[in-house]
Amino acid sequence: MSTTTDTELLERVAAVRAFNRFYTQQIGVLHESLAKSPFSLTEARVLYELAHRDESTATELGAQLSLDPGYLSRILMSFKRQGLIRRKPSAADGRQRILQLTKEGAEAFAALNLGSQNDVMHLLGGLAPPVQRQVVEAMQTIERLLGTQAKPDSSFILRPHQIGDIGWIIQRHGIIYAQEYGWNEQFEGLVARIAGDFLEAHDPARERCWIAEREGKNVGCVFLVANSKTVAQLRLLLVEPRARGLGIGKRLVTECARFARYARYRKIILWTNNVLAGARHLYQKAGFRLIHEEPHRTFGVELVGETWELKL
Repeated sequence: MSTTTDTELLERVAAVRAFNRFYTQQIGVLHESLAKSPFSLTEARVLYELAHRDESTATELGAQLSLDPGYLSRILMSFKRQGLIRRKPSAADGRQRILQLTKEGAEAFAALNLGSQNDVMHLLGGLAPPVQRQVVEAMQTIERLLGTQAKPDSSFILRPHQIGDIGWIIQRHGIIYAQEYGWNEQFEGLVARIAGDFLEAHDPARERCWIAEREGKNVGCVFLVANSKTVAQLRLLLVEPRARGLGIGKRLVTECARFARYARYRKIILWTNNVLAGARHLYQKAGFRLIHEEPHRTFGVELVGETWELKL
């Protein structure tokens, strides 16, 4: 290795370390807790992993996060004392214990997740949309180049809606449902009314729209709106055909449930139709239960409408 190369490498190491110092200060990692929560950064990451797995073991968590087993054990013991997790024997290995979040754990994560989201929204909020995209693209480039297990072809982000997104939602619902199910313009009109009402008068504390974005393009969406003081309604779930199979639909439904718990709704309801097999499967996996069905002719075709609910 030449002297010039050594010098250049040292300069790059110094640049990376300088960036690390800058960014950790920007996102508050140097504080004792994350997002003004009672959790440290490591504890928050453990909660995140538990929230995104149906079930896991301490061994799997330790391997995923490269954590010392003793350190992880102390974190899990603290979570158990706080009532955030439950343990049950593994059917596959009696020596292992399956870890799952309790309702209290899910609520704690929902609050943490919302706080972290708001912090990043504040971080990006002062930037113009083109600059926001540049920041996100730069981060995705770093992740792709440094991540030994990164899968850039399947990565996506969720974000709040921005100017132009509502028009995209209306257009893509109209086109996709016409192409895949033969629904007429009545459906696009319904979507326009729902989305327009949300844009005009939604309560950000209790109602949200999430956009799934991949490689700088919108690939999915969902709304959670108030049906009553205690009941939320999931509406307009959509995943672009080219982005299906990446877990986007599951993540959108999960975000709705987390936010609903944080906003202290008691249940979520939704209305769908029996021909939407992919969406129905997602709802079943998320714990929704079919409570009513009724045949109808709408959008130019014969359908069976279904009402589902998820008690929180």
